[in-house]
Amino acid sequence: MADRNWIEYHADLTLARLLPRIQEVFSGSESGPGDWAVFEGRLRRHWTRLFGLLVELYGHHYDFYYHLEAIIAAAARGWLDRSADLKALDERREANPLWFQSQEMVGGVLYVDLFSDNIARLHDHIPYFKELGLTYLHLMPPFAAPAGDSDGGYAVNSYRALDPSLGTMEDLTRLADRLREEDISLVIDFVFNHTSDEHEWALKAQAGDPRYTDFYYIFPDRTMPDRYEQTLRDIFPEVRRGSFTWRESMRKWVWTTFHSFQWDLNYGNPEVFRAMAEEMLFLANTGVSVLRLDAVAFIWKRLGTDCENQPEAHMIIQAFNAVARIAAPAMLFKSEAIVHPDEVMRYIGADECRLSYNPMLMALLWEGLATREVKLLDRAMRKRNRIPDTCAWVNYLRCHDDIGWTFDDADAWAVGIDPAEHRRFLNDFYTGNFPGTFARGVPFQYNDDSGDQRVSGTLASLAGLEQALQANDPLLIDMAMRRINMLRGILLSIGGIPLIYLGEEWGALNDYSYITDSRKARDSRWVHRPKIRWGTDRWRDPETVERRLFSEVAALIRLRKTQPALINGGAEVIRTENPHLFGYIRHANGQRLLIVNNFSDYPQSMGENRLRVYGLGYRFVDNVSGHTYSANEPLYLGPYGFVWLETTEYTRPV
Repeated sequence: MADRNWIEYHADLTLARLLPRIQEVFSGSESGPGDWAVFEGRLRRHWTRLFGLLVELYGHHYDFYYHLEAIIAAAARGWLDRSADLKALDERREANPLWFQSQEMVGGVLYVDLFSDNIARLHDHIPYFKELGLTYLHLMPPFAAPAGDSDGGYAVNSYRALDPSLGTMEDLTRLADRLREEDISLVIDFVFNHTSDEHEWALKAQAGDPRYTDFYYIFPDRTMPDRYEQTLRDIFPEVRRGSFTWRESMRKWVWTTFHSFQWDLNYGNPEVFRAMAEEMLFLANTGVSVLRLDAVAFIWKRLGTDCENQPEAHMIIQAFNAVARIAAPAMLFKSEAIVHPDEVMRYIGADECRLSYNPMLMALLWEGLATREVKLLDRAMRKRNRIPDTCAWVNYLRCHDDIGWTFDDADAWAVGIDPAEHRRFLNDFYTGNFPGTFARGVPFQYNDDSGDQRVSGTLASLAGLEQALQANDPLLIDMAMRRINMLRGILLSIGGIPLIYLGEEWGALNDYSYITDSRKARDSRWVHRPKIRWGTDRWRDPETVERRLFSEVAALIRLRKTQPALINGGAEVIRTENPHLFGYIRHANGQRLLIVNNFSDYPQSMGENRLRVYGLGYRFVDNVSGHTYSANEPLYLGPYGFVWLETTEYTRPV
């Protein structure tokens, strides 16, 4: 990194030279002096940080200052294009920068076409979102994408146009406005690592335009691809091997980490940074509150490495963060990095991503459900879950993606588990290949060379409800629902923003019809992306399993919003002295909750001494059930039972 004094000195000189030119952008618009004052103030606050990052990334380019001015001019235009309503939201969120940490934040995620057919019809479902208790709505990529296989929308033809079957950008803006009126924040994916091969930039590169060939990694022969691939891993080994695709029309090789139709962007080119910053600000101005940065781990390439989690990847995100703070400060970033837990945490920070998916928690909750023990979950949550107080996890049980067993091998060895054998066991358990399993999952991307595999399936099917309903066994159905509700109780109480993959709230089961669709048959993740058929509305029938599941999670969400201790923050994991009980304390705003969860099919207990020590009292009420407990006797929990205990006789610790 360049010397700090050098950075500050040259940042000041450069800003003095740039400000008159940037002010010209405002003078040619209908903005008033107030707009310039606000923009200049934010630019000055974030300038030194942004300048230092861009110098480190691109300062060696002979035309660096040209690109720097273009980036700041893009930020100025983005601010000028921002609506008055969004500018007011910027001010409110700058005054309350931790708005997202409220215990009232509860998220839902959906595919527009699978949930409601199109953007316009989502308006009709806003009462449903309110009934469930959502304050955060994530739309899976709705952008224009190639016909046929588009990796579920993650191959983007344009960041400024929706799939025509879903609507228009104007429809998206109207939806964002309507959601904001209902205090629901809109979340959209920003596919950060790549575009589709049909994106305007890729088409120009295919036509030989040298400006756009430098937007991607394109090679005339196998010399460099072969050198890179010595240290790269295959992401989708069942689809293809290697990270490069031969394009016959160009007679060249293109870097394609994921699918052959997804071209990796070359962030070593400052023009790519500027172009993507413009796309980011365009999306911000539609009213998006959170951008989920897709595949952030892969955005910088370095020969001789696995090209994941490189230092420059963090610098690029931090630089985008600074641009957003200048031109659209109401918007936050959420990182999506399905990598080692320690690497996931490095993307989280006030200057990088305030929010992050928590893949480790998701994986280890399923691990605990399979083993009926919590020793690995307990250890990992003690060692690898603490993030800055100004940030938040986004916790989920299922999402659009697969389950990969992202726990630390050293943690596994420390609790007596062989990590490789354990991952094989978990894959067998959740794909129905282990004796006595309740799960009905589907394998995803098995790698013959390494034995690696992941798992697809809905929450309900993985937790045993599909098996139970097929057997028409009331006891199995009850046990499956207990598992589901215990997991959801953790999701809503452990700290961070809970995220529900919509359909899961009433127990959507695996949809095996995907294998009849040639566009989807090779991707088992479609098994947990069912089309919701609203005409049946079984979740409204009081006699159905669906209604029971919906009612229970909606009640838990309402309860969460009344518990001041559940404002975002890390859970303090406790020692329950029972291998089947996972416990933690939430303490904030004058309230203290002792939360204990039973991962076993059988009743379990925690000793009264533990209850007194961690509960700081002798009498307690379970805020979930209303039952009272005394620390004069052990705490007993039924199969997959859970409690949120609050003392009624607070004892101050010595």
